[in-house]
Formats: sequence, C-alpha cells, structure tokens
Amino acid sequence: MNRLAVYCGSASPEDPRYIQLAYDVGKGLAERGIGTVYGGGRLGLMGAVARGALEAGGEVIGVIPEALANSEVANHDCTELYTVSGMHERKQRFTDLSDGFVTIPGGVGTMDELWEAMSWAQLGYHQKPVGLLNAFGFYDHLVAFNRHMADVGFVRPAHQGILIADETLTGLLDKMAAYEPHTPIFRMKAEDL
Repeated sequence: MNRLAVYCGSASPEDPRYIQLAYDVGKGLAERGIGTVYGGGRLGLMGAVARGALEAGGEVIGVIPEALANSEVANHDCTELYTVSGMHERKQRFTDLSDGFVTIPGGVGTMDELWEAMSWAQLGYHQKPVGLLNAFGFYDHLVAFNRHMADVGFVRPAHQGILIADETLTGLLDKMAAYEPHTPIFRMKAEDL
C-alpha cells in the first residue's frame, strides 16, 4: 500500500486523545512510507493527521471541495492540494489516489465516506481494503451493527469481510495488507444475489 485515504472528523473533540490519535495515524503512515490522502482541511482531526504525516516527512495529498476551500479551512501545507467541485468528486478522487481506506473517529461526513467506500467495494467499483480504526472503542456499536446487518441477511456472506477493524494502527494495517478481494456484486450471478 503506497497511499491510504484517511477518513476522519474536522472537529476537535474536548477529549485530547482524539487529536493525538489522528496525529499518530498520520505520523505512523509516514513512518511506514505510506502516503496520506485526506480531506484537505487544517482543522480538527483532519489537520492533526496532516501535521503528523508532514512532520514525519510523509506525502500528504488533500482533496477539498471548493466551498470549504473558499471558507479558509484548506491546508496549504499539503504536498498536493486538489480543490474539487463537491463531495462526490472528492470521494472519487480519494478512491483514485489511494490503495485503501482507513477510517478513524469522526462524525456524519466520516460515516458517509466509510459507507460509500464499503458500498463501492461490495458493488465492485474498487477492490481496495476498507479499514476501521476502532480506537478507544469508538466504533464498537458500528462494528456490532455491521455484524447485525450480516446476521439478518442484508450483507451477503461474500461481503462480510469488507470492513476490516482493529484497535491499533499496526494491527489494522497488517490486516489490510493481507486483504483478499471478494467477489463483487457486478460479477455475481442472479442466483448468488
């Protein structure tokens, strides 16, 4: 994996562990020679991921929608900063530029990015690993809900391994490196659906 898209919040929670986690993720990726593709902001967890990676000598590619770039939240310290027309183009650019996805704590926008990466993997728009860093148990309920969707039958057996979760960055990256793509819906026969 040469580059990973990192999905995370632009907010700065009161609990300082979240900003430190984001910084450590950016730094950890850079120390492993993995470039970071992220939302292009300088605030919150986004900014901390970029700072961690840049301070460790890593490549940081930001992708930010015009509306956010124009509101002066863009991080111009990135190795490269792309300004795009909107969120759909942003997510497509994340997919095009990265070899996989790592989601760390965040809010609604982060969930949108995670679920779209999973949905696109399930359908066959990409065959890249989709990782979830479940630090501090932040995503315990999401992991349980994903398992519940599978148990009920809304996630096919072939797609139940798309979401890769771990509590540590090292563990998550090891699992992502070992990921073997599944059979996407686009290549399934009607009787398999």
